[in-house]
Amino acid sequence: MRRAWLKLTVVCLLLIAVSAPAITLQAPATNQSSKPATISAADIAAAKASGKVWVNLDSGVYHQGGRWYGKTKNGKFMTVDEAKKAGYKAAKRD
Repeated sequence: MRRAWLKLTVVCLLLIAVSAPAITLQAPATNQSSKPATISAADIAAAKASGKVWVNLDSGVYHQGGRWYGKTKNGKFMTVDEAKKAGYKAAKRD
């Protein structure tokens, strides 16, 4: 009886293993929020010259200059009007 129980258990485990979806190991996805934005100094200078702001997509704040302009992990350049229409608020301190 014990041997039959063991065989039944092994068969059930094999069936579960075969019917379960395959698990694949993948490298982490390259998400913009997981790594700093790679914006060059030339891109920052060009955006500043054209009057664009840097929008921090995570915090919902836009920067017109200062420490965080072009430096936050998840952001992009927009005009002030585009940022306001999208619901972003101006940074209190820049």
